Amino acid sequence: MSPAAVSPPFVVVVSGLPRSGTSMMMKMMEAGGLGVIADGLRAADIDNPNGYYEFEPAKKIKEDASWLNEATGKAVKMVYQLLYDLPTDRTYRVLFMRRAMPEILASQRKMLERLGRTNPVPDEDMARLFEKQLAKFFNWAAAQRHLTLMEVDYNRMIADPPTLIASINQFLGGGLDEAAMAAVVDPSLHRNRAS
Repeated sequence: MSPAAVSPPFVVVVSGLPRSGTSMMMKMMEAGGLGVIADGLRAADIDNPNGYYEFEPAKKIKEDASWLNEATGKAVKMVYQLLYDLPTDRTYRVLFMRRAMPEILASQRKMLERLGRTNPVPDEDMARLFEKQLAKFFNWAAAQRHLTLMEVDYNRMIADPPTLIASINQFLGGGLDEAAMAAVVDPSLHRNRAS
């Protein structure tokens, strides 16, 4: 991996609900010149052709956060429930992916079907659960001094990447290659559209 072109003085966390565009955003961070923390254990597949950009130790941050010592100036993907366990002795900029809920649920359902699994929870109940969890999370995040959060609309990113990418670059302190980031956005991968 080539050295990162940009290294801000904080940890960049890419987060959101499952199937909300977090892997795309990680690839955009990498293309833009930011180092990324990922282990490559989960291989690219039909659901994420460009890779998942996951990092297994991030899932155990409550037990061991030592990997964060090498994370300043880089991006890591974390499911939003794990952000409650981020140590408060450093700063984080969080890119929180938002996507139309029907699309998230349809994408999740199709992925589970391909894996031969089904979600026993009806979509309507799942949507209510997600919305309740998100409301709690955003209330909590607004009161935290160690993290700053920017919501990123996946659907808007697909429709108009340059405007949103410029805002992301500004949020992260500048220096990212916006054209390279925009080149990552592939509308053909927006397969589960809200009606």
